[in-house]
Amino acid sequence: MTASEFDTTWKRAQQLIPGGVNSPVRSFRSVGGKPFFVDRGQGPFLFDTEGRRYIDYVLSWGALILGHAHPVVMEALNRQILLGTSYGTPTPGEVELAERLTEMVPSVDMVRLVNSGTEATMSALRLARAVTGREYVLKFSGGYHGHSDSFLVSSGSGVATLSLPDSPGVPASTASLTLVLPFNDIDLLRDLFKEKGSQISSVFVEPVLGNSGLIPPEKGYLEELRSLTSQYGSLLIFDEVMTGFRVASGGAEEKFGVKPDLVTLGKVIGGGLPVGAFGGSREIMSKVAPAGDVYQAGTLSGNPLATAAGNAQLRFLQENDPFSELEGSANQLSSGIVKILRNGGISACGSSVGSMWGIFFSDSPVTSFEEAKAANIENFKKFHKACLRKGVFFAPSAFEAGFVSTEHTEDVINETLEIVQSVVSKGW
Repeated sequence: MTASEFDTTWKRAQQLIPGGVNSPVRSFRSVGGKPFFVDRGQGPFLFDTEGRRYIDYVLSWGALILGHAHPVVMEALNRQILLGTSYGTPTPGEVELAERLTEMVPSVDMVRLVNSGTEATMSALRLARAVTGREYVLKFSGGYHGHSDSFLVSSGSGVATLSLPDSPGVPASTASLTLVLPFNDIDLLRDLFKEKGSQISSVFVEPVLGNSGLIPPEKGYLEELRSLTSQYGSLLIFDEVMTGFRVASGGAEEKFGVKPDLVTLGKVIGGGLPVGAFGGSREIMSKVAPAGDVYQAGTLSGNPLATAAGNAQLRFLQENDPFSELEGSANQLSSGIVKILRNGGISACGSSVGSMWGIFFSDSPVTSFEEAKAANIENFKKFHKACLRKGVFFAPSAFEAGFVSTEHTEDVINETLEIVQSVVSKGW
């Protein structure tokens, strides 16, 4: 595709698709410029339709922990696609994926497969309200739990990126049932539970915020969440759509030693295909239809292509246990970028958890979405543009975590850091 063909395609996209993209953060609106069209992915790289290569740290927003077109995933898909794409009836692959998830995630005895993270969180909230007989839900500012009405209140990620109102189109009556607190503030958490604890059905939390940039939990915070929800009879729900199999083999609950009542999953469990899941104890999950009366359904749930890819990717993780190496890569990248920026006289901080990482253009560590918004967003825009021109693709938003894959070798990380050094040395 030539430059003129790209322009024509981009114009067509904007005429046919709202904003030209099928998910808002892809639009590059917050960083300026236009998105590129992808031709193919291979390992740690993306190749656009004009032939340019990019080192990819978006990785389908975290789904591709083995990188693009990994042989074990592609082989599984190639085998399945010859047998059909969807049946609307049970398959052994669904059972295998359910077994694998219950083996890997400590709190999960039973699991229901769905088609996206949004479906998983939406369904988990319905289940929590049914189990507790309560209507209020607590979330944290900057936490993104999909685009269902109850969660589009003080969301991070694309909503923050585009500076949209918290909940346009969401009835006030629905939004009023969503309580919001800053992440990592234990005192406010205790105060809220004293006031409304008996009315709160559930607490949804990204154990590591990934839709506000990367913000880890402070010591004792998740433990206090567990203690308060148990004390007041609310369900603690870990949204591990992003952290699941990214921060540890058993997700954030393994990493931090805190067991939730329900878990929502996505991304990695589909190997790059659309999939989600929610799961928990047998007692709670037995209330989901048809075993119980809490209704949830989906024509494509447990799709054989998604389960084939997901089983292949998770099997590889179980058999090869690459988590230590992934953690090293993420730490090398984030700490290296911060060091280069600071040596160049630019305020920066950053961190990594497992294979997730992030940086902020800030003098001091960021512990909440409110602090993330106070960072220097203009410097992020300049940094993103300059690195993209040099062939490094970071998420086009200051409020998104980055990811590494098993294909991001030391050589790839070093190449990235050399490009960052060049960008900073030349003043963006």
